Parts: sequence; structure tokens; C-alpha cells
Amino acid sequence: MKSRVALKIAIADHPHVSAVRNGTIPIEGVDAEFVNVQPQIGAFRRMVRDVEFDVCELAPTTYVIARAYGAPFVGLPIFVTRRFHHGGLLVRPDAGIKTPKDLEGKKVGVRAYSVTTGVWTRQVLIDEFGLDSSKVTWVVDDEEHVTQLKLPPNVIHAPAGTSLADMMASGELAAGFAAAAGIGRTGAPTGGWKEVEADYPDLLPNATELETGYYARTGIYPMHGTIVVKDSVLAEHPWVAKSLYDAFYQAKKEWLARLDAGEANTAGDKKYQALRKIVGNDPLPYGIEENRKTIEALEATAFKQGLTPRRMSMDELFVDPLAQ
Repeated sequence: MKSRVALKIAIADHPHVSAVRNGTIPIEGVDAEFVNVQPQIGAFRRMVRDVEFDVCELAPTTYVIARAYGAPFVGLPIFVTRRFHHGGLLVRPDAGIKTPKDLEGKKVGVRAYSVTTGVWTRQVLIDEFGLDSSKVTWVVDDEEHVTQLKLPPNVIHAPAGTSLADMMASGELAAGFAAAAGIGRTGAPTGGWKEVEADYPDLLPNATELETGYYARTGIYPMHGTIVVKDSVLAEHPWVAKSLYDAFYQAKKEWLARLDAGEANTAGDKKYQALRKIVGNDPLPYGIEENRKTIEALEATAFKQGLTPRRMSMDELFVDPLAQ
């Protein structure tokens, strides 16, 4: 490395990355300026529309779509949040929905069609339960981050001034995604959100059991927070990919040791302790080969769901830091 490079970085303060953010674990060769964006979803939009940061944590579906439309940044196989998606799609008890196929012909609320939670859940319902997603009317009330995205004809917008939560309560929606992904909030989607209670039953009440079997059969472990880097940075300083990977890997290694010692006890830590029972000791695996099945599943389902205009290869989507 001939000289240090200054990088503007927008990544949420997860427990397993905080040592990188606070400088305890340096990024070799990098002078890092960490930018706090609350919530991180705001950074998603700023990155895909204005390429504002050198390094950014993005929702993986947002990234895949942006890359398909020529975004000048590329993914590193560093996934800083994970979860399964058999749970979290809520149904009205009077909607006559007993199985995923019963969603066909119904209206389902989701904040935006490309929300990663929605995309991963549809992947499960399509591939595991035979849902024809094109027969569901997906009702959205937010913009898509990637402005070039052309939505399928079965995606409609909620009436202006009407929240998905209100539509669910009135029976206009038969189902909706929990929390901020759908019916767990009101207010303008781009700001001023207010959390509301969404007390409806899950479409799949035995989600944990299903997730355990799903992972054992498929090896697919849905990722969320994905680290991307500007193409121009890597073109000039290709070693940056490995410097970033090494720093995040070391931070995660130290966090795993705290999990093992019982010293990490936040709600997020407990979530990953529970996920260890399904996926093994490392609930946040990094690397291309460790995540190949999951990356390929997301790329395939994004195309199948009408989110990307073309198929993409692994080499187009991710740089392998270990090959640098």
C-alpha cells in the first residue's frame, strides 16, 4: 500500500461492527470517516440515487436491483444482519387465508415492493409453497429506492394519506407485513413514522420449525445488511476490499467470543444466539463460498419477482476480498 485512502462510510452501529466504527479495530490503509444516518434506510436511498458514500451498508435487494441498472458500486460478501422469513406476514382472521396459496386473489400490504423482507418472504412462499405471486395484488405506500425499477402490473399504491395499517384494520387488505415493512407503522413513509400495534396472526405460526427445516434442506440463510464499495475506489485501490473484510471479520470474531462468554446480552445479541441453534456457531457468515447458495437464491428470486431486468453472475455482483 503506497498511501492511505480516505473513505466516507455509512454503516449502522451493530454490536459486531462497533469496534470498526469506533476505531478500536482499524481498517488497514484507510482513513475512515463514519457518517451516522438514522435510520440506515436513509443511507440506502442516498447511496443508490446519489452514490454519496464510498462504502455503505445497503439492503441486499436494493443493491441487486441497483447493480442490475448499472450502479457504480459493488458488493463485498460482508453481511451484517441476517434473519429468516417464514414469520412476519400477518393475516386478518376473517380473510379466509389458511395456506400461502390462499393469498392469491387477495391484497397484501408491504411498504415497497422491493423491501428485502418482502422479497425474501415471497421467495419462501413461491419456492416452498407454490404461491403464484403474480396473482397477489401487492399494495405499497412508499417509493422504491431505485428509481429505474419498473413495477409489475400487480403492484398498486395505497390511496394518498391512507396507511397500510388503516387499510388492514378496515379489511381493505387481507394480509400485511409486520413492523416497518408494512402494517406496523403509520405516517409518511419517508419520515415521521409512528409505530402502531399490528395484532394479527402469522400466516405460518410454526415459523421457527419451518426455518430450521428450510435451512437444513437448502442452505439458504437470508442476508440483509450488505456492504458495498464504489467501483472507482476499488479500481484505484483494489486492496481496500481485503482491508474492509479483514476489519469486519476481526470485529465479528471478537463479538462471537463475547457471545460465547455470555458477555453480549442485547436484544440483537439474543436474536443471534437463537439463530445459532439453526445455522451453527457463526450466525453472520462472511465470504463468497459461505454465502453462495444464499446470494444465488436472492439473485434468482429478484429476477423471478420482476425486480431486475436481467440475470447477473456472481462476479458481477460481488468482489471476493480473499482473492485480492
